[in-house]
Amino acid sequence: MNPEIVPIHRTESQEDGMLFVRTDGIIDTMVNAPLIVAGLLVVALTIPLQTSFATTRTLDLIINTDGSTHISSQIDVDSSNFELSLFGPSIDNFVAIGSDGSTLSGQVIEDKVMIQTDDYSSITINYDIHDLISKEGRVWTFSFDSPTSYSLLMPENSVIVGMNILPENMEQLDSQIKLQIPTGPAQIDYIFSTPIEAPTTPSESSFDPVTIGMIVGPIAAAAIAGVIVAKKRQSKPQLQTEVIQTETIQTPKPTTDSLTPDAIFDLRPDMREDDKEIVKFISENGGEVFESDLRKKFLQPRTTMWRAVKRLERLGVVEIYKKDLLNMVKLRNNLEEEN
Repeated sequence: MNPEIVPIHRTESQEDGMLFVRTDGIIDTMVNAPLIVAGLLVVALTIPLQTSFATTRTLDLIINTDGSTHISSQIDVDSSNFELSLFGPSIDNFVAIGSDGSTLSGQVIEDKVMIQTDDYSSITINYDIHDLISKEGRVWTFSFDSPTSYSLLMPENSVIVGMNILPENMEQLDSQIKLQIPTGPAQIDYIFSTPIEAPTTPSESSFDPVTIGMIVGPIAAAAIAGVIVAKKRQSKPQLQTEVIQTETIQTPKPTTDSLTPDAIFDLRPDMREDDKEIVKFISENGGEVFESDLRKKFLQPRTTMWRAVKRLERLGVVEIYKKDLLNMVKLRNNLEEEN
C-alpha cells in the first residue's frame, strides 16, 4: 500500500514546501513484508527437501582382501529422481536395484549418485569403495564415520589388533569375524595371519612330504592307468572322464580346443586383474564352475560377481548355461584374437 501524501494550507508560521505524511500505510507494509518473505523461504526450502528425503534401513560392509570395501544398503525413498551421497569418490561396480529385483538407472559423479527410482519406495544399492582402508607396513586400518549403525565383515584370515570403539556384537564365521558397529567414527586395525604349522622332526614322524609323495605318486599313476584301460573297454561316468582329462593334459597347446590362462590373457591383453583371477580359478577347477562357487571364493556379492561374469562373456572368454537350475560358468573352447 502506497503512503498517502496530503498537502495542507500554508500558514504564516510554516515554511514553504512542508508536507504532512499519513503513516497508516507504512505501518501495514512493515508488518506484512516479513510474513511474505518468510512464506517464500518456506516454499523454496520445501522443494529440494521433497526430492532428497531418504532413510537408510540397513547398511552392510564387507572388507575385501585387496583393501577395497563392498557396501550394500537398503534405502527408503519418496521421489522418482533421487540424489544420494556415497561414502567416498573412489567408486566401482555401482548397482541400484528396485524392490522387485530390477536394475535402476544411476549416474555416479564423484561422491554422489543420481538414481531414477521409477517410483519404488525402497531400493538397494551395491558398490565397491577404495577410500575406507589404508595400510602401513603389515597393519591395515579401516576408518569410517557412519550416520547409522552397520554390520562389518572382516576379511578372511584377518586378526584385529586394535579398535577405538566397542562393537554392539561380535561373532566368528569360519575364518572371518563379523561385527555390529554403532553410529559414529570407528577405526579398526587388523593384520592377515596364516596358519602356523608345528615343526616336525624325523623322530616325531617317519613320513615327510617327500616320502608321502614317493608312496602316493606311483599309486595314483597306477590308478590313472587303470582308469584309462577301463575306459577303452566300457564307458564310465562323466566324473571319471573329467578326472582323466584334468590329469592327462599337462601342457595344453594354445589351440582353439584348449587354452591355458596365459594364452587367454595373450589374446585379451586388456583384461582386468580381478577378471584374470576368475579365469585362473575356473581353469584350475576343470574349466567350469558354478557362479555361486565364484562368489564364495572371491567373497563377492551376487550383483558384483554377475557383472564380472558378464564382462568375461562379452569378451568371449566364458559361456554361461544353466545346470540344476544354477548358473554354470565355462571357459570357451574357441577364442578369437581381438582386432
